[in-house]
Amino acid sequence: METVDVALAGREYSVWIGPGLIADSARWRASIRGRHVLVVSNTTVAPLYLAALAKGLEGLTWSSYLIDDGETHKTFANVGHVLEALGKLGATRDACVIALGGGVVGDLAGFAAACWMRGIDFIQVPTTLLAMVDSSVGGKTGVNLPAGKNLAGAFHQPRAVVADVDVLATLPQREYRAGLAEIVKGAAIGDADFFEWLEAHADALAKREPAILIEAIARKCRYKAGVVARDETEQGERALLNLGHTFGHALETAGNYSEILHGEGVAIGMVLAARLSEKLGMAAAVDTQRLKELLERLGLPTTPSREHAASRLLDLMRLDKKNTAGTLRLILWRGIGRAEIVPGVSDADVLAVLD
Repeated sequence: METVDVALAGREYSVWIGPGLIADSARWRASIRGRHVLVVSNTTVAPLYLAALAKGLEGLTWSSYLIDDGETHKTFANVGHVLEALGKLGATRDACVIALGGGVVGDLAGFAAACWMRGIDFIQVPTTLLAMVDSSVGGKTGVNLPAGKNLAGAFHQPRAVVADVDVLATLPQREYRAGLAEIVKGAAIGDADFFEWLEAHADALAKREPAILIEAIARKCRYKAGVVARDETEQGERALLNLGHTFGHALETAGNYSEILHGEGVAIGMVLAARLSEKLGMAAAVDTQRLKELLERLGLPTTPSREHAASRLLDLMRLDKKNTAGTLRLILWRGIGRAEIVPGVSDADVLAVLD
């Protein structure tokens, strides 16, 4: 097992990564401070893992609330339903919400926990690779709006993250590959050595070899934990974690959150960001090619659908949370491991890349 500590003053927590962790309630039960627990999950995950989790809740007053599976269900309406479930449970200020599922469940449950009585504890139990390496760590919570992804939300750190890699055995191949995109992203942003390691172990990762997978998850989480500790609320460095996201979120929104997975959007978005960096004279074509080849070896898409007009995608990109004063502020790079924030990117240059 690997342990990654997120060092936030007075709110430190651990990310446990390894097999059999859901059943290891002796490890995570201590993170529950009160007697009320609401488990939020979805209709795909709960039949597989809720019973095992429930064994660790014996002696507590608990219930569960299930949402339907998919990004389209990360809505204010479902946040309201979770809050109503907390009310029926009689949850007090020391209650805890447990998010058992992927990024949609984690984001929504965490946002509800942030809202109930102005903030109660929650624990992340991610069941997708993407959630393990990204959304479960760092305290970003929220929901989607028709205008864009994650436009409503709050920073609310979990008490613990329980990343049981055994659950990945039931993860569909497409979902697994989507998680690999977020691992690549961490290396592309700020760790050239990790990127080389991924190139050397791409085949093993694609085959889900346990030891290699645990190391990859831990390295990505360790990198993100360091960034979050230095910039919890994304005032500077943490924005770099959004490499590829401005493009990717636009693609997801254009497809009504049902056409591509988040990790697929990130993969495509990273390649578009690398190409834009090339166009602006910031980076060499060889780095774009290495990124593209690694993503494709891992089974990920690297080009956007032709169904969405470049002008429509640009309009959606203007709603990105990183933009300021009505101008595009993108995460680009100067090559592998050297991402940076670039303000004032012209519409013409973005349209040229999207076209």
